[in-house]
Amino acid sequence: MAGGGASVYDDLILHISPDKFFVESLTATQVVLVIDRITYELTLQTNNGQIPPIASRKPIAGILGIIPLVSGPYLVVVTRKARLGAVQGGEVWRVVETEIISYARAEHHLTPTQLEANRRYTGMLQSVLSTPYFYFSYTMDLSHCKQRLDTLRSPDFSSKSLLDRAEQRFIWNWHLLGPLRSDPALHRYCLPVTHGFVSINSVVIAGTKLVWAIISRRSTQRCGTRLFVRGGDDKGHVANYVETEQLVEVNGTVASFLQTRGSIPLLWHQRPDLRYKPPPTLELKQGVTHRDCFSRHFQEQVKLYGQQVIINLVDQKGAEGRLEQQLKAVVAVTKEPNVFYEPFDFHAECSKMRWDRLSILLDRLSQYQEQFSYFLQSREGSVLARQSGVFRTNCIDCLDRTNVVQSMLARINLQTVLVRLGVLQDHMKVEHQPLFEDLFKNVWADHADMISIQYTGTGALKTDFTRTGKRTKLGLLEDGRRSLIRYYKNNFADGLRQDSLDLFVGNHCVSPTEGVTHESPLAPLKPDQRYLALPIALALSLAMLTLSLIVPAEYSTEILLSLLFWAAMIFVTGRTMLKNGPEYVDQPRLIHLPPRPEGAP
Repeated sequence: MAGGGASVYDDLILHISPDKFFVESLTATQVVLVIDRITYELTLQTNNGQIPPIASRKPIAGILGIIPLVSGPYLVVVTRKARLGAVQGGEVWRVVETEIISYARAEHHLTPTQLEANRRYTGMLQSVLSTPYFYFSYTMDLSHCKQRLDTLRSPDFSSKSLLDRAEQRFIWNWHLLGPLRSDPALHRYCLPVTHGFVSINSVVIAGTKLVWAIISRRSTQRCGTRLFVRGGDDKGHVANYVETEQLVEVNGTVASFLQTRGSIPLLWHQRPDLRYKPPPTLELKQGVTHRDCFSRHFQEQVKLYGQQVIINLVDQKGAEGRLEQQLKAVVAVTKEPNVFYEPFDFHAECSKMRWDRLSILLDRLSQYQEQFSYFLQSREGSVLARQSGVFRTNCIDCLDRTNVVQSMLARINLQTVLVRLGVLQDHMKVEHQPLFEDLFKNVWADHADMISIQYTGTGALKTDFTRTGKRTKLGLLEDGRRSLIRYYKNNFADGLRQDSLDLFVGNHCVSPTEGVTHESPLAPLKPDQRYLALPIALALSLAMLTLSLIVPAEYSTEILLSLLFWAAMIFVTGRTMLKNGPEYVDQPRLIHLPPRPEGAP
């Protein structure tokens, strides 16, 4: 019954009776996991026919965990999965559908306020689970890169369960698995999932069959949405941190190339306030400095990955420029021997669609890429090369500009690997393999879209360059459409999305007495009539201005005065709303609360 060193059970049957859940593995029918819906006790029992005939039967792909909400605990399970392929000797799956099942058979004991809070909490969980995509494997450590797995390899490590071996930073249901984690006997029922991007492709290049894969792992340590979570914290954790690994397998030989991305490791914020692009602002915190945040971040990064090259793609003028200047100053002061700084003003250098100028940056980085190398392991298991450092790329969002540069560095590495493994001859170029070149571009563009959707709610910008190798006017129009959607979501939808993430990863724990002993943080807010009046006035002014322009057959002095009046009303109400922008934004209500106004009690 112990879970040491074993894979996670794959095909499970969930039996639901009025007072218990029974989880039965089709590959280990001699035992059954029993979850008491009344006492909440979890036990692994010998399967001796205790499952009642009246219990409903549901096939599931795995258990994501258990989370307590207002009405009691909920069991979270995967009900549908999709196979993506095999890499490093293990199959990788994508979560397609999940279900959140309440322990409580009824909710009569809840007040109307508690019912509403419970409904919102379950909806928040479902919104996170439906964000594309979560990934898992029943047999391999998907949370570890190839080189880290080799470094950790030992008899003791191999004897551990898949959950105990996992890299906690990248396990998104670590909090949900808490009730099962404490008992090693239950670990074979625990399905660790990662969040990010996985693409596994069996391809033929120059007549050689190989597997080419991209695996990106999002960190849970400072997870959040685009404008509510920025920069670093006092522990050195940063927003939108993603580890990206490119894998190449040829006849059993495996090559791995790692890159990372993450928000600028300083203390700064950029909270939405109705402006299209609120300026990023450096902030001061009691007891922690920019240098503390930077040093703690890179101490961990150097320990994990070796030497670091900071590729900073932000603008070097304006609001972004102030961040760049601060980062440059902190780098100079800390004098970390294993951290190198390479700023590149992406927008200025590549203005007017001169994206060929990215070669300037790649030339500067070539010495590092040659020095850092990559991880290479032979079919017999011997290590032929190790990666001694990584490129850590960032722009403001660590999305669009970052993905373009990461894809170009990955291409250079791929060329080197394929030549070394004999797939390509020295004079051959991977970009001259037309079928694979299309696949490479589209996978990296899909990667950009996926990471962007997870952080901003929309697909990435500039993916026309990644897909086609050039910037197009149609791509610019698509970027404009996505930017408008980002603006709406960042201002009017991301507060709830931020709360949903904080609930899912365990930053906020629900109290069962919410709505009784104290008010639920999700209780409906009483709208301030002063702030409601302005949007109504703005809408009315826009309507009247439109009517004044369309209806009259000819424009008299009175009509022109009316147009001026309504235009002035639009200007005044719009400006007043912008001045009080944060009041109209959908703010988080659990962890990342809005700053209190000066003088507030």
